[in-house]
Amino acid sequence: MVRVGLIGFGLAGQAFHAPVIRGVPGMELACILERRGSRAKEKYPRVKVARNLDELLSDSTIQLCVIATPNDSHFELARGCLLAGRDVVVDKPFAPSLAESQQLVQLAAQRRCLITVYQDRRWDGDFQTVQKLIASGALGTITEYECRYDRFRLEPKANAWRERAGQPGAGVLFDLGPHVIDQALVLFGEPTAIAASAFCQRETSQVDDAFDVCLEYPRLRAMARARIIAFQPGPHFLIHGTKGSFVKYGMDPQEPRLRGENVPDGLDWGADWGEEPEENWGTLSLVGKPSERIRTERGDYRGFYANVHDAIEKKSPLAVTPEQALRTMRAVMLAHKSSGERRTVKWDEPVE
Repeated sequence: MVRVGLIGFGLAGQAFHAPVIRGVPGMELACILERRGSRAKEKYPRVKVARNLDELLSDSTIQLCVIATPNDSHFELARGCLLAGRDVVVDKPFAPSLAESQQLVQLAAQRRCLITVYQDRRWDGDFQTVQKLIASGALGTITEYECRYDRFRLEPKANAWRERAGQPGAGVLFDLGPHVIDQALVLFGEPTAIAASAFCQRETSQVDDAFDVCLEYPRLRAMARARIIAFQPGPHFLIHGTKGSFVKYGMDPQEPRLRGENVPDGLDWGADWGEEPEENWGTLSLVGKPSERIRTERGDYRGFYANVHDAIEKKSPLAVTPEQALRTMRAVMLAHKSSGERRTVKWDEPVE
């Protein structure tokens, strides 16, 4: 049994970590670090609640620490856990800078600890469908790829640290960028250059609330986009290749369920978990053939923690390696540099 200490019980801890950890065989949510309030105790009365990091780390049976706190605290918390000899999962983004992320990877190697970043969106059913479709060669040589997150929220959330000016790691490029950029890197590898624009669509925004990031390859452009004012969302995935195209509307259904009232608790999440309704399946159009709907693969965020469990207990390879986490951070920081300097930047340029 891998005993887990969850650090932070805001939205990320409550929706994306605690229930997923409890849903994986061989994992036990042993302690939650909630500095103030009683939400953790109310939700999980049998789980120990700690008020500071030292209190959590005083339990030597906790092997894995999960950091689900504001971005500017990731480095110090992860460093403290690694120095205590614990394996670590850090919510994305890794840290507010590439240098801090590199320091954490180096420290983990020195301490012989596992470290990885929570890229749950690799376990989106639609992304796994796209991954399978591209790998099959059905679309031929991919020439254009786009993944976008469209939302409609006219005012920033009150008191949200992600939308506060001067907050390290704030803004939607830090928030959603690691998801869509990581997916593109998984599919196509390192680009030759990045051209990006992070900007504000709302007059009241203090930090970027939308972005366009273009990962440039010799004969491919991979676009990662996010919008905050998109009442009618565009395609979530749009892919063109030499043999045809794939278009997919609608987002993976897991997030709304995890953020809703009937959050699964325990190992039984139901036979329909991660199943997408047929009306949201993507459309594959190939040259010389009639278009067809492609069933979306079943998504399951528990796959991330199941892999972490096996990496700890069975020494299985990590699905999200430290090297991949650093690669994604390099891309995010280069995107910020490109946007700030209003130019295309090479992949091997210095970041900071």
